[in-house]
Amino acid sequence: MTQHYFTPEPDAAHEISSWQTRFAGLDLTFETDRQVFSRLALDYGTRYLLETILEQPPLYGRILDLGCGYGPVGIVLKRRYPHVEMIMSDVNHRAVALARRNLRLNHIQYVDVIQSDGLTSVSGRFDTIVLNPPIRAGKVVVYRLFAEAAAALTDTGRFYIVIQKKQGAPSAEKALMDLGLTVERLGRSAGYWVLCAGKNQHTAAEENQ
Repeated sequence: MTQHYFTPEPDAAHEISSWQTRFAGLDLTFETDRQVFSRLALDYGTRYLLETILEQPPLYGRILDLGCGYGPVGIVLKRRYPHVEMIMSDVNHRAVALARRNLRLNHIQYVDVIQSDGLTSVSGRFDTIVLNPPIRAGKVVVYRLFAEAAAALTDTGRFYIVIQKKQGAPSAEKALMDLGLTVERLGRSAGYWVLCAGKNQHTAAEENQ
């Protein structure tokens, strides 16, 4: 059976890669392996998601990097906002091990990395949840992650998602609204949309007035 990056226990032979990149003024080092998402470079969607989040009001409180993979989103956000309480989770055991390794490589402490199918092993509520959804896992899985994230948001929390239009961004926007969330399109680039959903959503412009 073909295994994917959303497989809980990958069994493909290891093929460790190590590479460096500079992003948002940060020099970063990552180790990756087979059967983790975008293992040879930061994918465009992740880069665009991070760029968009970093343009928003500063993060605070408890942050969840949901489906963290080998850790780029959580690592960038914790480097930029060291005061936040960062939780990273992924269903993939190999990804979780890599995320822990990459936190050490980038000299980041005080981050919990949890192997979890969605939020089943993650407790508490969050001021920010960030997700680059596993589209290849199918709509049922993706929409379950949406519902679990919505339930775990604080009353003023924000849920950031990046998704390509051709892979269902308009449908995802409607699904989030069907969960009772207010949704804002923060940007569109190269076919990718970044959405921000919340229970009490306000635009950045309103907050900066």
